[in-house]
Amino acid sequence: MSTQNGRYGPASKFKVVLEALRAEGHGTEAEVARAYGIHPVTPSNGKRQFLERGPEVFGGKEEVKACEKRIADLERVVGEKEVEIALLTTFSKGR
Repeated sequence: MSTQNGRYGPASKFKVVLEALRAEGHGTEAEVARAYGIHPVTPSNGKRQFLERGPEVFGGKEEVKACEKRIADLERVVGEKEVEIALLTTFSKGR
């Protein structure tokens, strides 16, 4: 989510999204935008991003650990392949 003048950090942007979500049925996103002095589309863009990525926030430590392990395993495999390529290149030049 971006703002007109970029003066808001992540915490402020989160606050805008929360207010926009709370405003549903009670006010408009335009009112929230006006209160913060931001573009009227900004709250709806923030809500969309939040709703799309919200589950990632609640993924939990186990999920993060599993992803980190997977990355480490893949990095190890790539390293092994680089060594194999280097050895094959060296041997093929020697013939």
